[in-house]
Amino acid sequence: MIKKLSVHLGGYKKTILLCVFLVIGEVICELVIPLLMSRIVDVGIPAGDIGYMARVGAVMVGVAILAIVFGVLNARFSADASQGFGAGIRGELYNKAQEFSFSNIDRFSSASLVTRMTSDVTLLQNTLMMVLRMFIRAPIMLISAFVIAISINLQLSTVIIGAVVLLLAGTTLIVRVVGGLFSAVQKRLDALNGTVQENLIAIRVVKAFVREGHERLKFKKVNDALVNAAIKAGNITSLIMPIMMLVLNGTTLSVIWFGGRFVGEGVMSTGQLLSFISYIMQILMSIMMFAMIFVMITRARASAERVLEVIDTTPDILDGAAAGGGHRVTRGEVEFRDVSFRYKHAGGNGNGNGNGNSVGENVLNHISFTARPGEFVGIIGGTGSGKTSLVSLIPRFYDVTGGAILVDGTDVREYSQEALRDGIGMVMQKNNLFSGTIRDNLLWGNEQATQADIEKAARDAQAHGFIESFPHGYDTELGQGGVNVSGGQKQRLCIARAMMKNPPILILDDSTSAVDTATEARIRQSFHDNFKDSTVIIVAQRISSVREADKIIVLEGGEVSAVGTHDELVVQSEIYREICLSQNEGSVA
Repeated sequence: MIKKLSVHLGGYKKTILLCVFLVIGEVICELVIPLLMSRIVDVGIPAGDIGYMARVGAVMVGVAILAIVFGVLNARFSADASQGFGAGIRGELYNKAQEFSFSNIDRFSSASLVTRMTSDVTLLQNTLMMVLRMFIRAPIMLISAFVIAISINLQLSTVIIGAVVLLLAGTTLIVRVVGGLFSAVQKRLDALNGTVQENLIAIRVVKAFVREGHERLKFKKVNDALVNAAIKAGNITSLIMPIMMLVLNGTTLSVIWFGGRFVGEGVMSTGQLLSFISYIMQILMSIMMFAMIFVMITRARASAERVLEVIDTTPDILDGAAAGGGHRVTRGEVEFRDVSFRYKHAGGNGNGNGNGNSVGENVLNHISFTARPGEFVGIIGGTGSGKTSLVSLIPRFYDVTGGAILVDGTDVREYSQEALRDGIGMVMQKNNLFSGTIRDNLLWGNEQATQADIEKAARDAQAHGFIESFPHGYDTELGQGGVNVSGGQKQRLCIARAMMKNPPILILDDSTSAVDTATEARIRQSFHDNFKDSTVIIVAQRISSVREADKIIVLEGGEVSAVGTHDELVVQSEIYREICLSQNEGSVA
């Protein structure tokens, strides 16, 4: 575990080495001060030599200042190394998440990934900083102070051994108990982040249904669970400090009791006793540092396991051995050959569209059809029939469970993911826009596009009019997720973005549901005008969206129920006819 994460310390080896030397310097300074103090007590005070005491005192002040300088520099360099360490891990996590398939993301959940990149990584970098500042210091201080204490009085040093054994035994027991509790705390934090994320994304729905009270109770439930888990872990770790102070004070009293007798008997001097007490404090404080660090390392271990769980996950979808063969999507022919599919993890297709199937059951069964270049193919069916799942397989957001999908006669698994998706324009059911200007969002489709290209795509998507109505036009800033535009406007911007790719394959997943029928008709006409040689696949709920399609595929229960034109299906397919009747109030003409 440590080895896998330590690669992110590669650029900070000199910094860490410098931290070690600074700690050693700071410890030496702190060890010298009690010796100087004993000289003042044993030599200066009995002789009444003010000059001697002033000189030794000045040396003590200088050593103390030097210790402070070493400590400040160590804190600075420790912070540099730990922040760089955290940034490296965070970057690796983010890059790994970019490689994940939809199935991988379904497994972890976006809320959990956010927690791992923030809370877990922060805990790891804070632990590293504590290690560089205290973990190196503690053993050096412990050993050095113990050796000096023995040199002062061997018999009195036996008191320290008993204290050390008690502290180590108590700390070890507590650390072993809290290990699992810290893992539970991080999982509760996942749940809390998921609840907050869900609420903020859907805040308009919450307000529309007056469900603020329900959401508050739901938040309180997960928040209380986090608090209870943290309190449970905290209650156990809080035992460390009382145990430490009890042993510390008990040891100090024992040293004063026995040491006072030694002073009275002339075995020790008063200065030696005072310095011995200082070294006892340094020894016990070192052990307390060890205890705090071990608790923090135990908690960090739980976070490290969560981080490595992501890093060690192999993406479900990888480029095949033939992906480097230069395959590109050129014509856009799509063929499904006996395709079956089921989700590996809970969470459906990642768009919030439940399909009614539990994990392990097929969502699609033995799907076969061909969509040729220049064809306008419609896919229609009831909710949960598998429409979104079907089109998600074409760009390999998921891999088929059985059968094969061919694009231009080549299995999609033989393309590189970049080459495959570069040849596909897709407007998803859930429309996502990004913070930035409208122009920035449209340029996702083609970074080299001119203003004329942008405006043409916007006109074809029926978006140019409302864009120009904004004071800043195409330079209008969009809020996160496009919150300052309506649902219909967001859909049209997403359609324009996909059209700017001018792809051989254009897939629209129920992407005109929020626009009126007249606007939808003009958008469909632009598809016929601009994508005559492309394969256009439209998933729709409305018959009007697919009525003029060259081929309509009717899905029912994850299977192809019928294939044909509108006129053919009205006669041949009872399911299609029922959809027509329900939307046209009895008329199928």
